[in-house]
This record gives sequence, structure tokens and C-alpha cells, in this order.
Amino acid sequence: MKFDKEGNTTYFEKKKTELYQELGLQARDLRFQHVMSIATRNNRIIMRMEFLKAVITPEFLLILDYRNLSLEHWLLNELASQLAGEGQLVTYSLPFEFRAIEAILQYWISKLQGRLNTLQPQILETLEALVDPKLLSVDRSKLHVLLQNGKSLSELETDVKVFKETILEILDEEEVIEELCLSKWTDPQVFEESTSGIDHAEEMELLLENYYRQAEDLLNEARELRVLIDDSESIIFINLDSHRNVMMRLNLQLTMGTFSVSLFGLIGVAFGMNLESSLEEDPRIFWLVTGIMFLGSGLIWRRLLSFLGRHLDPPLPPHVPAALKKSQPAAGRVDIKTSLKGETFGLSRSTLTNQ
Repeated sequence: MKFDKEGNTTYFEKKKTELYQELGLQARDLRFQHVMSIATRNNRIIMRMEFLKAVITPEFLLILDYRNLSLEHWLLNELASQLAGEGQLVTYSLPFEFRAIEAILQYWISKLQGRLNTLQPQILETLEALVDPKLLSVDRSKLHVLLQNGKSLSELETDVKVFKETILEILDEEEVIEELCLSKWTDPQVFEESTSGIDHAEEMELLLENYYRQAEDLLNEARELRVLIDDSESIIFINLDSHRNVMMRLNLQLTMGTFSVSLFGLIGVAFGMNLESSLEEDPRIFWLVTGIMFLGSGLIWRRLLSFLGRHLDPPLPPHVPAALKKSQPAAGRVDIKTSLKGETFGLSRSTLTNQ
């Protein structure tokens, strides 16, 4: 798919060998690899953005293998108008290769931003449902959704890093930036304008730095979302541990109660044996033994609960003397005032230390 300076579009099919010869390139230059790179060969700019492969010349933009579902809308409805100057490209007054590079970089960064905008509300909604402290269990379907979104976020972070590193490699090489300004070396008029005050290499560097900063901001947003997922996972584990501790404590209390009842139940077992004694003849003995059993069981259970509370409840904070409580805020205010004075009047470090 070929775009000229006026935005006119043509479609054609050619063999690879014919295309190489026409563009003056080698077979390795147009190898179909899903990588990301920006390089110059024989006064041609070769841009690989994974499935988007383009060749830029001072006269036209060539999109290779354009029959891609994710590219059709952009190619057919937006790219031609952008190259013709009807879009929002800031490099319209510069040579054609600036517009072509900006259009491709703008498309790719907007695609990455769109992926993040799709993932962010889904992740926040899932985390809000999982972090609820009232839930005694975790919804496995929500965890599965969070896992899938986490994988998609990792892929997005990788793509943004590769995009940023690709641009950074060009910014570190001054010669490559010069080579990207194709019209400067092919059109004498453009070369005269560059020598008279318009530095095309500087304009190209500013253009690449702009999209480098956008990629950096996008990566920071993805990292913040990743940190939020990690923190939410910690909160989920804390909630589950808290509920698990409550159930374990309840189970322990019931076990101690059963032990207490069983311990004093031995008295009833002893009296239930077929043994003859003078005690069974007194009608008050039954109520006396039953009362002793329940009272003893309650006392033992109460004793065990107090023992459990002393060993499981968190300890109280240490007692702080009243004089120390009054001195601490005062010291804090002195430090704050000292730091404010240092920041306001520009005092040296040694002066602040002495104060």
C-alpha cells in the first residue's frame, strides 16, 4: 500500500525480489520479523513495529503486507489524511519523512494507550471486589480474571519497554538521527534551508524525544497499576489470614470447652457404674454432683480461655512517661522550624547541623 505526499493511495502486489531491486535494498532489510526497529538503508527508512512494516522515502510511504485487521481502519481512514496535512501532525511543515515517522509513532503509542485504557478499569473493578474485608472467601472467577489481566498488563509493559528502548537507541546515536533526515541529503533546497537556520536533525530529535516521554509516562502508569495489584494481593492474603485465625480460635475454644466437660464428666461416669454405696440413697446427691460437674467445667473452661487470651492477644504498647510525651512534640516542632528556615533562607548544611 503506497501513500504519496498528497495522501493518494495505490495498491499493488510484487515479488520480493522486484521490490528489493526497486527500492535499492537487500533481502535482509525487509525480512518479515515481528520485532521493533527503526533503521536507515540506502536513503530509505525501514520501520518495523511488530506486525506493522513500512519503508519511508522522501517521496512516498510504503506499507508492506497491509492486509491486517488491526491496520485497516487506520490505513484507510486516517493515515492518508494525516500525510496530506489534514490531521493533527505537528511536523506538517517539515519534509515528508517527518510526517510519515510521526504518523506511525502516533498510531503505535495510541494503540498502547488504548490497551492500557481497556485494562485499567477491568483491573480496578476486579480488585475492588476482591479486597472487600466482609468477604470470608475469595471468588475464584474474580481471581481468574485478575490473572488474565495481569498477564495482559505484563505483555503491555514489555511492549512499551521495547518501544522506548528502540527510540532511545536512536537518540543515543547522532549519526542515525542525521540519516533519518532523508530530504536533507536528496533535495538541495532542503539542504540550504537546513544550513540557513532550520536544523532538521534537531527537529527529528525533538520528535523522537516527544514520543519517548509519552512511552515513559505510559510505562509509569502501567507500573503503578502493577504496584496496585501487588498491594491488593497482600491485602487479600491478610484478610484471608485474619478469617482463618478467627476460625482457628473458635475451634480451639470449642475444643477446650469439650475438654472441660469431658474432664468433670468422669464424676458422672463413676456414679453411673453399678456400684453399691450409701450415697445413691440420698436424693440430694444427684443435684449436688450435677452442680459440681457443670461448675467445675465452667471454671476450667474460663481458666483455659484466659490462658489463651494472654498468649494470643497482642501486647499493650509500653507506657510512656508524661514528661517524655511533652518533650517529643516540642522537639519535632524545633526540627520542622529549623528545616523551614533552612529552605527559606538557603542556609548551608553545616549551619543546619549546628542549629
